[in-house]
Amino acid sequence: MASGRPVALVTGASRGIGKATALDLAAGGFDVAVAARTAVDGRGRSDTDPGLTLPGGLDTTVAQVEREGGAGLAVAVDLLDRPAVLGAVAATVERFGRLDVLVNNAIYQGPGTLARFAEVTDDELWALLEGNVVAQLALIRAALPHLVERGGTIVNLVSGAGHLQPPAKVGEGGWSLGYAMSKAAFGRVAPVLHVEYAELGVRVFSVDPGWTITERTVAAGRAAQYSRRFTPGTPDVIARAIRWLVTDAEADALRGKAVMAQDEVQERQLLGRWPPPISQDRPWEERDRET
Repeated sequence: MASGRPVALVTGASRGIGKATALDLAAGGFDVAVAARTAVDGRGRSDTDPGLTLPGGLDTTVAQVEREGGAGLAVAVDLLDRPAVLGAVAATVERFGRLDVLVNNAIYQGPGTLARFAEVTDDELWALLEGNVVAQLALIRAALPHLVERGGTIVNLVSGAGHLQPPAKVGEGGWSLGYAMSKAAFGRVAPVLHVEYAELGVRVFSVDPGWTITERTVAAGRAAQYSRRFTPGTPDVIARAIRWLVTDAEADALRGKAVMAQDEVQERQLLGRWPPPISQDRPWEERDRET
């Protein structure tokens, strides 16, 4: 039954930035549908690290959304399963009667994500493009009629990997070619959609989270290799930037642009404890916040 509250659909919300965003939006007055592959906490498995169990699940995210005051809906979605992707929008509208916000946070995590050029296959490259670009476009296409009706918002999570020179090889603090090219393609979506849909009232943003330590990063033991080079944020910092974009008309000045989440949180003092103090022996921390 519809509650009258605005409704958000957040993908990749079993853990990390997606989960934190779902919780922050719920605290901000939204009902939230959450989508991911891991339905039950404790059953998450890493495609890139065989045998690694990942914390988090849609069940625990929904429970926490409801503790924050919002109604929650769990939708199991694999980005390579097109009917499931499209079904996420249909299930959200069926449950809540509306859709006001789409947050495209989920990414493909399968084979090829961490492969160097000589090792990545054509099939893996196609999967990366499907899971990081084409699936998101399908979600947007399904959501747009509802977002046009509501004057809604699209938030696409992008990455510095799509336009920055990697500081090292993948596995040593850098990123793979397949991942970089897919994120570069996805980074062009918001600017074009802004031009095409702004006059219809749809607000579209790219959000670059910068280097962010998530449960997956910690579980995989990769936090140290990146933190040597970049100042890490945490999922709740990125979530607060997304909530600000979604709820504050002042953010309209950034429509169609790539929003540096950590910078906005710091400059606008959206979280009192952010940023952490700069370490005297790591002076590069202030300037090197990128993924």
